[in-house]
Amino acid sequence: MGSPGSENGHDSDEQQHRVTLTKGFWLADSECTQGLWQAVMGANPSQNKKDTLRPVDSVSWDQCRDFTTKLTIAIHGGTARLPTEAEWEYAARAGTTDAYTGAKLDVRGWYGGNSNGESQPVKQKAPNAWGLYDMLGNVAEWTADVHDDFTDGAATDPTGPSEGSNRVNRGGAYDGDEEFCQAATRGKAGHGRHEADIGLRIAISAATPVP
Repeated sequence: MGSPGSENGHDSDEQQHRVTLTKGFWLADSECTQGLWQAVMGANPSQNKKDTLRPVDSVSWDQCRDFTTKLTIAIHGGTARLPTEAEWEYAARAGTTDAYTGAKLDVRGWYGGNSNGESQPVKQKAPNAWGLYDMLGNVAEWTADVHDDFTDGAATDPTGPSEGSNRVNRGGAYDGDEEFCQAATRGKAGHGRHEADIGLRIAISAATPVP
């Protein structure tokens, strides 16, 4: 997890380190769309509203928590939530180790160089090796974790610090430079912030442990 110091765009809070995940989870194959958010919450707060298949945006971390609580009630049999930062990076990399998960960014995602300055409908770019779309670019995605600098120590099922003013978002966005859409790049914002380039991707934990 994280990036080597030699990687273009490497930041000091991305110290590469070994992480072990021991718990199964499901992750949505795209960002949460505006249509799904509206179906669950009854309103669409997004600024980029041309198409309900675009990812929902302008939702705070706190609102995402309310959304996943309501979605959990609707799905009957699992717990909807935001992925941890470690789960997000594991899924984004899909077994790869390079900055753009095995392909050029233009193939994988929407960013400042190809988006025309706005988010785009989900699943228009090539998925990663595990069939997940838009992990890089389009809108950044909230994770469950409070932001803190990585260390080089190994970790098992990390969830970030217990307290802090900023939550981590991942993946970069349609209005960012290429280096801000790398697999290891970390964004952060206050949990009450609403940004036109931040949305979410749904994780689901099983109601009972996955064999």
